[in-house]
Parts: sequence; C-alpha cells; structure tokens
Amino acid sequence: MIVDLHPAVVADAAPVPANQFSGSIPDDKAMLRAAAELTRDISAARAAIYWPDMLVSALVGYAAMAGAILAAPLWLKLSCGVLSALALYRALLFIHELTHIHRDALPGFRLGWNLLVGVPLLTPSFMYENVHTLHHARTRYGTADDPEYLPLALMKPWSLPMFIVVSLLLPIGLLLRAAVLVPLGLVIPAIRTLTWERASALAINPAFRRRPAEGAFRRQVLWQEAGVWAWSWLLITAAILWDWRPLAIGLAIVSATALLNQLRTLVAHLWQNEGEPMTVTAQYLDSVNVPPPGLIAELWAPVGLRYHALHHLLPSMPYHSLPEAHRRLSRHEGALQTYPQAHYRGMLPLVGRIARSTMGRRGA
Repeated sequence: MIVDLHPAVVADAAPVPANQFSGSIPDDKAMLRAAAELTRDISAARAAIYWPDMLVSALVGYAAMAGAILAAPLWLKLSCGVLSALALYRALLFIHELTHIHRDALPGFRLGWNLLVGVPLLTPSFMYENVHTLHHARTRYGTADDPEYLPLALMKPWSLPMFIVVSLLLPIGLLLRAAVLVPLGLVIPAIRTLTWERASALAINPAFRRRPAEGAFRRQVLWQEAGVWAWSWLLITAAILWDWRPLAIGLAIVSATALLNQLRTLVAHLWQNEGEPMTVTAQYLDSVNVPPPGLIAELWAPVGLRYHALHHLLPSMPYHSLPEAHRRLSRHEGALQTYPQAHYRGMLPLVGRIARSTMGRRGA
C-alpha cells in the first residue's frame, strides 16, 4: 500500500465531468506561453545528473537483488527485495527519458542504459521508443490511436483490479517473448509479425498495432532483440543446470517493479476521455501532478514522473528540470488559473477517485 503521508499544500482538484475532457476545452494560451518562455534556460539534459543517477540506481538494484538471493534470514531477503525493486524501478524509468531527449543530447547514454538495464531486465529501449511519442501527439492523445490510453474511469468495476493484477505476469511474459517468440519469429514470419505488432511495445491499449521498424531504428531493434534472446537463455540455462531459485527471486522483484509502475500508470491520468481529440489544455487537465512537499511520491513516481501533467506541457524537458519548471509556473500570474487544477495529494486519493468512477458504471 502506497500513500503520501506528508501534508499536501494543494487540495485535490474538483472532479471534472468526463464529457468536459474533450476538444471543447479551449487552450489556456497564457499558461502554454508561460510554460514555454519560462523554461528555455533549463531545457538541456545534463549528463552529470543522468549518468550518476542511472548508474547508482542500477548498482543498488542489482546489489540488493544479490542480497535477496544470498541472504539467509527471511527479513533480510524481503528487505533486500524491496530495496532492489525500488532501485531497479527508478533505473528502468529512464526509458521514459530516452524517448524524449534528442539522440545527440547524451552521447552513449542510450547504449549504456540498454546494456546495464534494458537488456538484463528484458525491457530494451525499443519497446518504448517510437511508441510513447504517439501518446504525446496532439491528435492521438486519448483516442483509439493512443497506445497508452484507456478510459479506465469509464469502464466496468472489474477492469480496475484486472488492470493492476495483470502487471504481475509481465516478467514471465517478457521472458517467454525473448526466449521463445523472438527465435521462432526468425523462421516463422507470422510469429515475427505477431510478436512485433502485439508484444513489442509497452502499451496498455489492446487495439494498438505497432508499425514495422525502419532505418537506423530497425538496426537498434535487431541488436537489442539479440541481446534479450541471449540473456533470456542464459537465465533459463542457469536455472536448469544450477539453481532455479535465483531466477524465481529475480522474477518476483521485477514483478514488484511492474506492479509499482502499473499503479503509477493508473494515477498518471484521470482516464476520462471517451476517444475524441483534445486540446493541449484538456490533455493537461486529464493528467496528474503530485507536487512537493510530500516525499513518498519520489518512490512511486521517480525520474520526474510526479510532474506528469507538467510533462505533457513540456514533453522534452529533462526530468531534473521539472521541479524548477513547476516552481516557476506556480508563481507566474499567467498560469495561476489553470496550472494548479492538475495537482493532487497522492496515489490513494487518485486510486479512490477512479474506483468510485468505475463503481458508478456498475449498471451502465
């Protein structure tokens, strides 16, 4: 159970009726202009922040996983497992930054992240690159063409627990994908097409079909696929010939990170759009900021994701600049009317809000 225990400085914004989340909400041009003008000087990604953050997160995550595997007392195993899940979760979420930063902004960072995090955790960067940016396309957000949107608040009550629980199976799915579907796809074109279209993107929209990779991106996909295939069979071989328990513990830790990420995804938006295109301001109001002073949000929404609504205003803003961008917009007269409306106290109030909305659909 995750809850921000620190008193919030903002009240939960008043619920907005679902039918107001549409293109009919006019853009708050003053806020959009302020967001662009106030943050130009902090828009560059800083390697001195990205590299140490990612490396330390990965190092702590793997060291704690080793502790969970090797430690004898149960309490120490569990403690190491929790620490590993949180650290690897932070390391994994740099995949979000990779989709937004310019390819030349941080030389070597994409390769380093894939070698240290993406491939070992069977989640290489191609699974998010050229997918997540579709979520930010103005004409796609919240529509049937958005790979990362479902009207969860307008769905049946059973859809919410199903959405959360299914994430626990993600590590097994990733292992089967890398070890079985990828090599089979080399000899069976139909499986190759199915794997790429349906099982190669970190998406939540079941109707999403991925288009074929092209050019330089296709070459990245090929070496990353080769990496996850080789690593998956190394893990399986070690489990068969040596001991199955390290793999089981590793999968359990990655399941915990997947669950945490699914909970974060659940509260990243209000999920109230029924499929029509939305203005940028409407997209902002359908998204969520969980600003300071609460500290717990840094655990379940790290790497700048506690400012998810702000991120939809400034998609290319590096994560380390979002706190300062938030402070500037919070003080700017042109943003005061709309900007605070996307601020919420923490995870539990948001989960409760969506749950109440789905319960209201019980008889629909």
